[in-house]
Amino acid sequence: MSMQIGIVGKPNVGKSTFFNAATDAHAEIANYPFTTIDANRGVMYVSKPCPCKDFNVKCTPHNSKCINGTRFVPIEAIDVAGLVPDACKGRGLGNKFLDDLRQAHALIHIVDASGSADEEGNPCGLGKYDPLNDVDFLEKEINYWLLEIIKKSWETVARRCEVEGKKIDNMLGEKLAGLGIKEEHVHNAIRNLNLDGSKPSKWTEDQLLAISDYTRKESKPMLIAFNKCDIATDEHMKKADDIRKKGYIVVPTSAESELALTKAAKKGLIEYKPGSSSFKILKDSELSEKQKQGLDYIKTNVLDKYGSTGIQKCIEDSVKMLDLIVAYPVEDETHLTDKEGRILPDAHFMKRGSTAKDLAYKVHTDLGDHFIRAINARTHRIIGADYKLEDSDVIRIVADA
Repeated sequence: MSMQIGIVGKPNVGKSTFFNAATDAHAEIANYPFTTIDANRGVMYVSKPCPCKDFNVKCTPHNSKCINGTRFVPIEAIDVAGLVPDACKGRGLGNKFLDDLRQAHALIHIVDASGSADEEGNPCGLGKYDPLNDVDFLEKEINYWLLEIIKKSWETVARRCEVEGKKIDNMLGEKLAGLGIKEEHVHNAIRNLNLDGSKPSKWTEDQLLAISDYTRKESKPMLIAFNKCDIATDEHMKKADDIRKKGYIVVPTSAESELALTKAAKKGLIEYKPGSSSFKILKDSELSEKQKQGLDYIKTNVLDKYGSTGIQKCIEDSVKMLDLIVAYPVEDETHLTDKEGRILPDAHFMKRGSTAKDLAYKVHTDLGDHFIRAINARTHRIIGADYKLEDSDVIRIVADA
């Protein structure tokens, strides 16, 4: 399964605009709640140095792209329905929202820094709503959703552990596996909360909620995109510091600005690279007065003030938050090619600490099942199944026929 980042938040905060800007997709954009009903899926790209420069070759990427020695590695984005209070009880599109998040490895929470939409996502006037409330509310909704799943047949699960001597972290891990929560997440929660694993039937609802909270943080780390930074007051932007105190990465963003810049770049009107702090006008004569004013506004109120629109930074920081590295599997370690002769064709995100055998499984189940050994193309050394991958490793996997 590919790495997946969930784009989340209440309605009318710029989620779909962020998604479009980040993926170049075309989710519907409108200024009213519940525009996004079905989850939109797209691909975002993370920039990494491509090994082609180290090996002095011209690569022919297949699942990614390379521009002047920078490899843009794909990561899946899912933009889900806006979340409203009591979604965990099925209110609004709550059940659908939460189901869409099951396999997300991390979340980018779009928060309206300008405070111009109330808790339901309805326009309420600039600065009228405290964006800090949105962070607390999303945590709570996901926690209670997880709690309800844990509580289903909890007495039976707890009793089986005590009577049959089974480990509660094993059983709870199996129960939550479909949500992307691993047994180790449950084990760490029980240990860190000092719960008695031999007597789970004695655990209170508050303790089960604490397990929900801990496993949510471990299995679905969240980054805050502080959106609409160009219209937010300085007072509201200072609230980013309060959010950081809760342990979150906070990135000032302007999704509308990024979308405008990427559209202008596509038309050849400007030269702009996602994540850049500036752009260059190429066809001044073809720009209308309104377009010139718009570009000047973005330069002054976003790029000069914050260093970028923040969209690419959110994507890059999500990958750092997940502690991912990139590995390049090849079938010929001398020519760095696959069976079709493509040079350094595929780039795969792997969790730091992943092994050569994990990479084999990432490429194909049969390759993992019949793994014999691997060869590191940089050192030309044979490596075993338990070799821990390093960032930008180029690996040939040898398997039984």
